[in-house]
Order: sequence, then structure tokens, then C-alpha cells
Amino acid sequence: MAENEVVNEETVVNASSAVNEETKTSQDKKPRKDGKFNKTRKPRGERAPKEADEFEKRMVDIRSVQKTVKGGRILSFSALCVVGDKKGHVGVGTGKAREATNAIEKGFSAAKKNMIEVSMAGNTIPHAINMKYGACTVRLMPAKEGTGVIAGGAARPVLELAGIKDITSKNQGSSNKINTVRATFEALKALRTKEQVAALRGKTVDEL
Repeated sequence: MAENEVVNEETVVNASSAVNEETKTSQDKKPRKDGKFNKTRKPRGERAPKEADEFEKRMVDIRSVQKTVKGGRILSFSALCVVGDKKGHVGVGTGKAREATNAIEKGFSAAKKNMIEVSMAGNTIPHAINMKYGACTVRLMPAKEGTGVIAGGAARPVLELAGIKDITSKNQGSSNKINTVRATFEALKALRTKEQVAALRGKTVDEL
């Protein structure tokens, strides 16, 4: 009987010490809201500050869409967004979600993925160009210094965020914002400078 009592006492002591160690380790680790431990997470004071976003964001349009189903109506949102650094880079994207904020975030994320580099001649474009998207036709024309951005509707944000300061544009056909933005974006993508055309043809600029 005495031996059994000694063994039981040792078992109780070992079990209590193990529980204390587990309690200490659990107190050292700070659990997250979902109950899991994040070992690599640094304290808030030691984290590096977030870098400022170098791109300027602009939301061109947001619309609500209702879908009628058997159980009722489902409301969702569609956002048209433009992102650019005003240094020759611009992107266009659309986002759809059940909430407006999520749709806008998706739109900006899609715009960053579709970034292009615009061929420019100083503060304007190298040549005039026509581009059709759907029922919308956009014509972009270079302008002399000091003219400014002469563009209306949805084409202006794309041209401004691309960094073009002197340009004249004309919109014909449909005035749909999505088609206008897409047509302007495709027109900027199709621009080529003399040097780029000469390189594609394997010639010099003087030989063109």
C-alpha cells in the first residue's frame, strides 16, 4: 500500500508540473482571434510601416445590379476603376461583389494587374488614333503645350492618370462609361513612337 501511495504522489506531482509548464507556454504565446498561435507575428511596435501606394486611384462608375430569383431579389454592385502613376503607366479594371466596398477593392486590384506603359511624346501622344470598343468610338489627337486635357466623360480619368497633360479627344457613338474607358485604354495601348516603329521594322528613324 505504501509503494502505491508513493507512486500516486509522484504521478500527481509530475502531472501538475506538466500542466504548469503548458500554462506558462500558452501565456507566453498570444493567441489570435481564431484560437491559433502565430509564432512569426512581430509585436506591433516592431513592425515596419506600410509603404505608401505610388499609384493614384480613381473610381469612374459604380452601379447596382438586381437579380430576381425564386426566393427574392439579390443585390450586387459593379465598380469601374482606373489606377495610374501619372508617369506613363495606367490600368483599368472592373470588380463585382455583393457589397460596394468589396466591388471597389476588386476593381482596383484588377486595374493594377492590367497596367500598361503608354508611349508618349513629351506631355502629349505621338500621333492621332481612332479606337472602337463596342458601340463607342474614341479619337485621340495630340495637342501643343499648354492645351491641357480636353476630354469629357469617362475618358478624362484614364488620360490624366496616364500622365498626359496636353491632348484633345472626341467621343462618338455610345456614351457608355465602360465602353468609353475601354476604348480609351485600348487606344493608349496601341500608341507607338517613331523609335518603336523603326525598331519593329529593323530600320532607323531617318529611313522611315
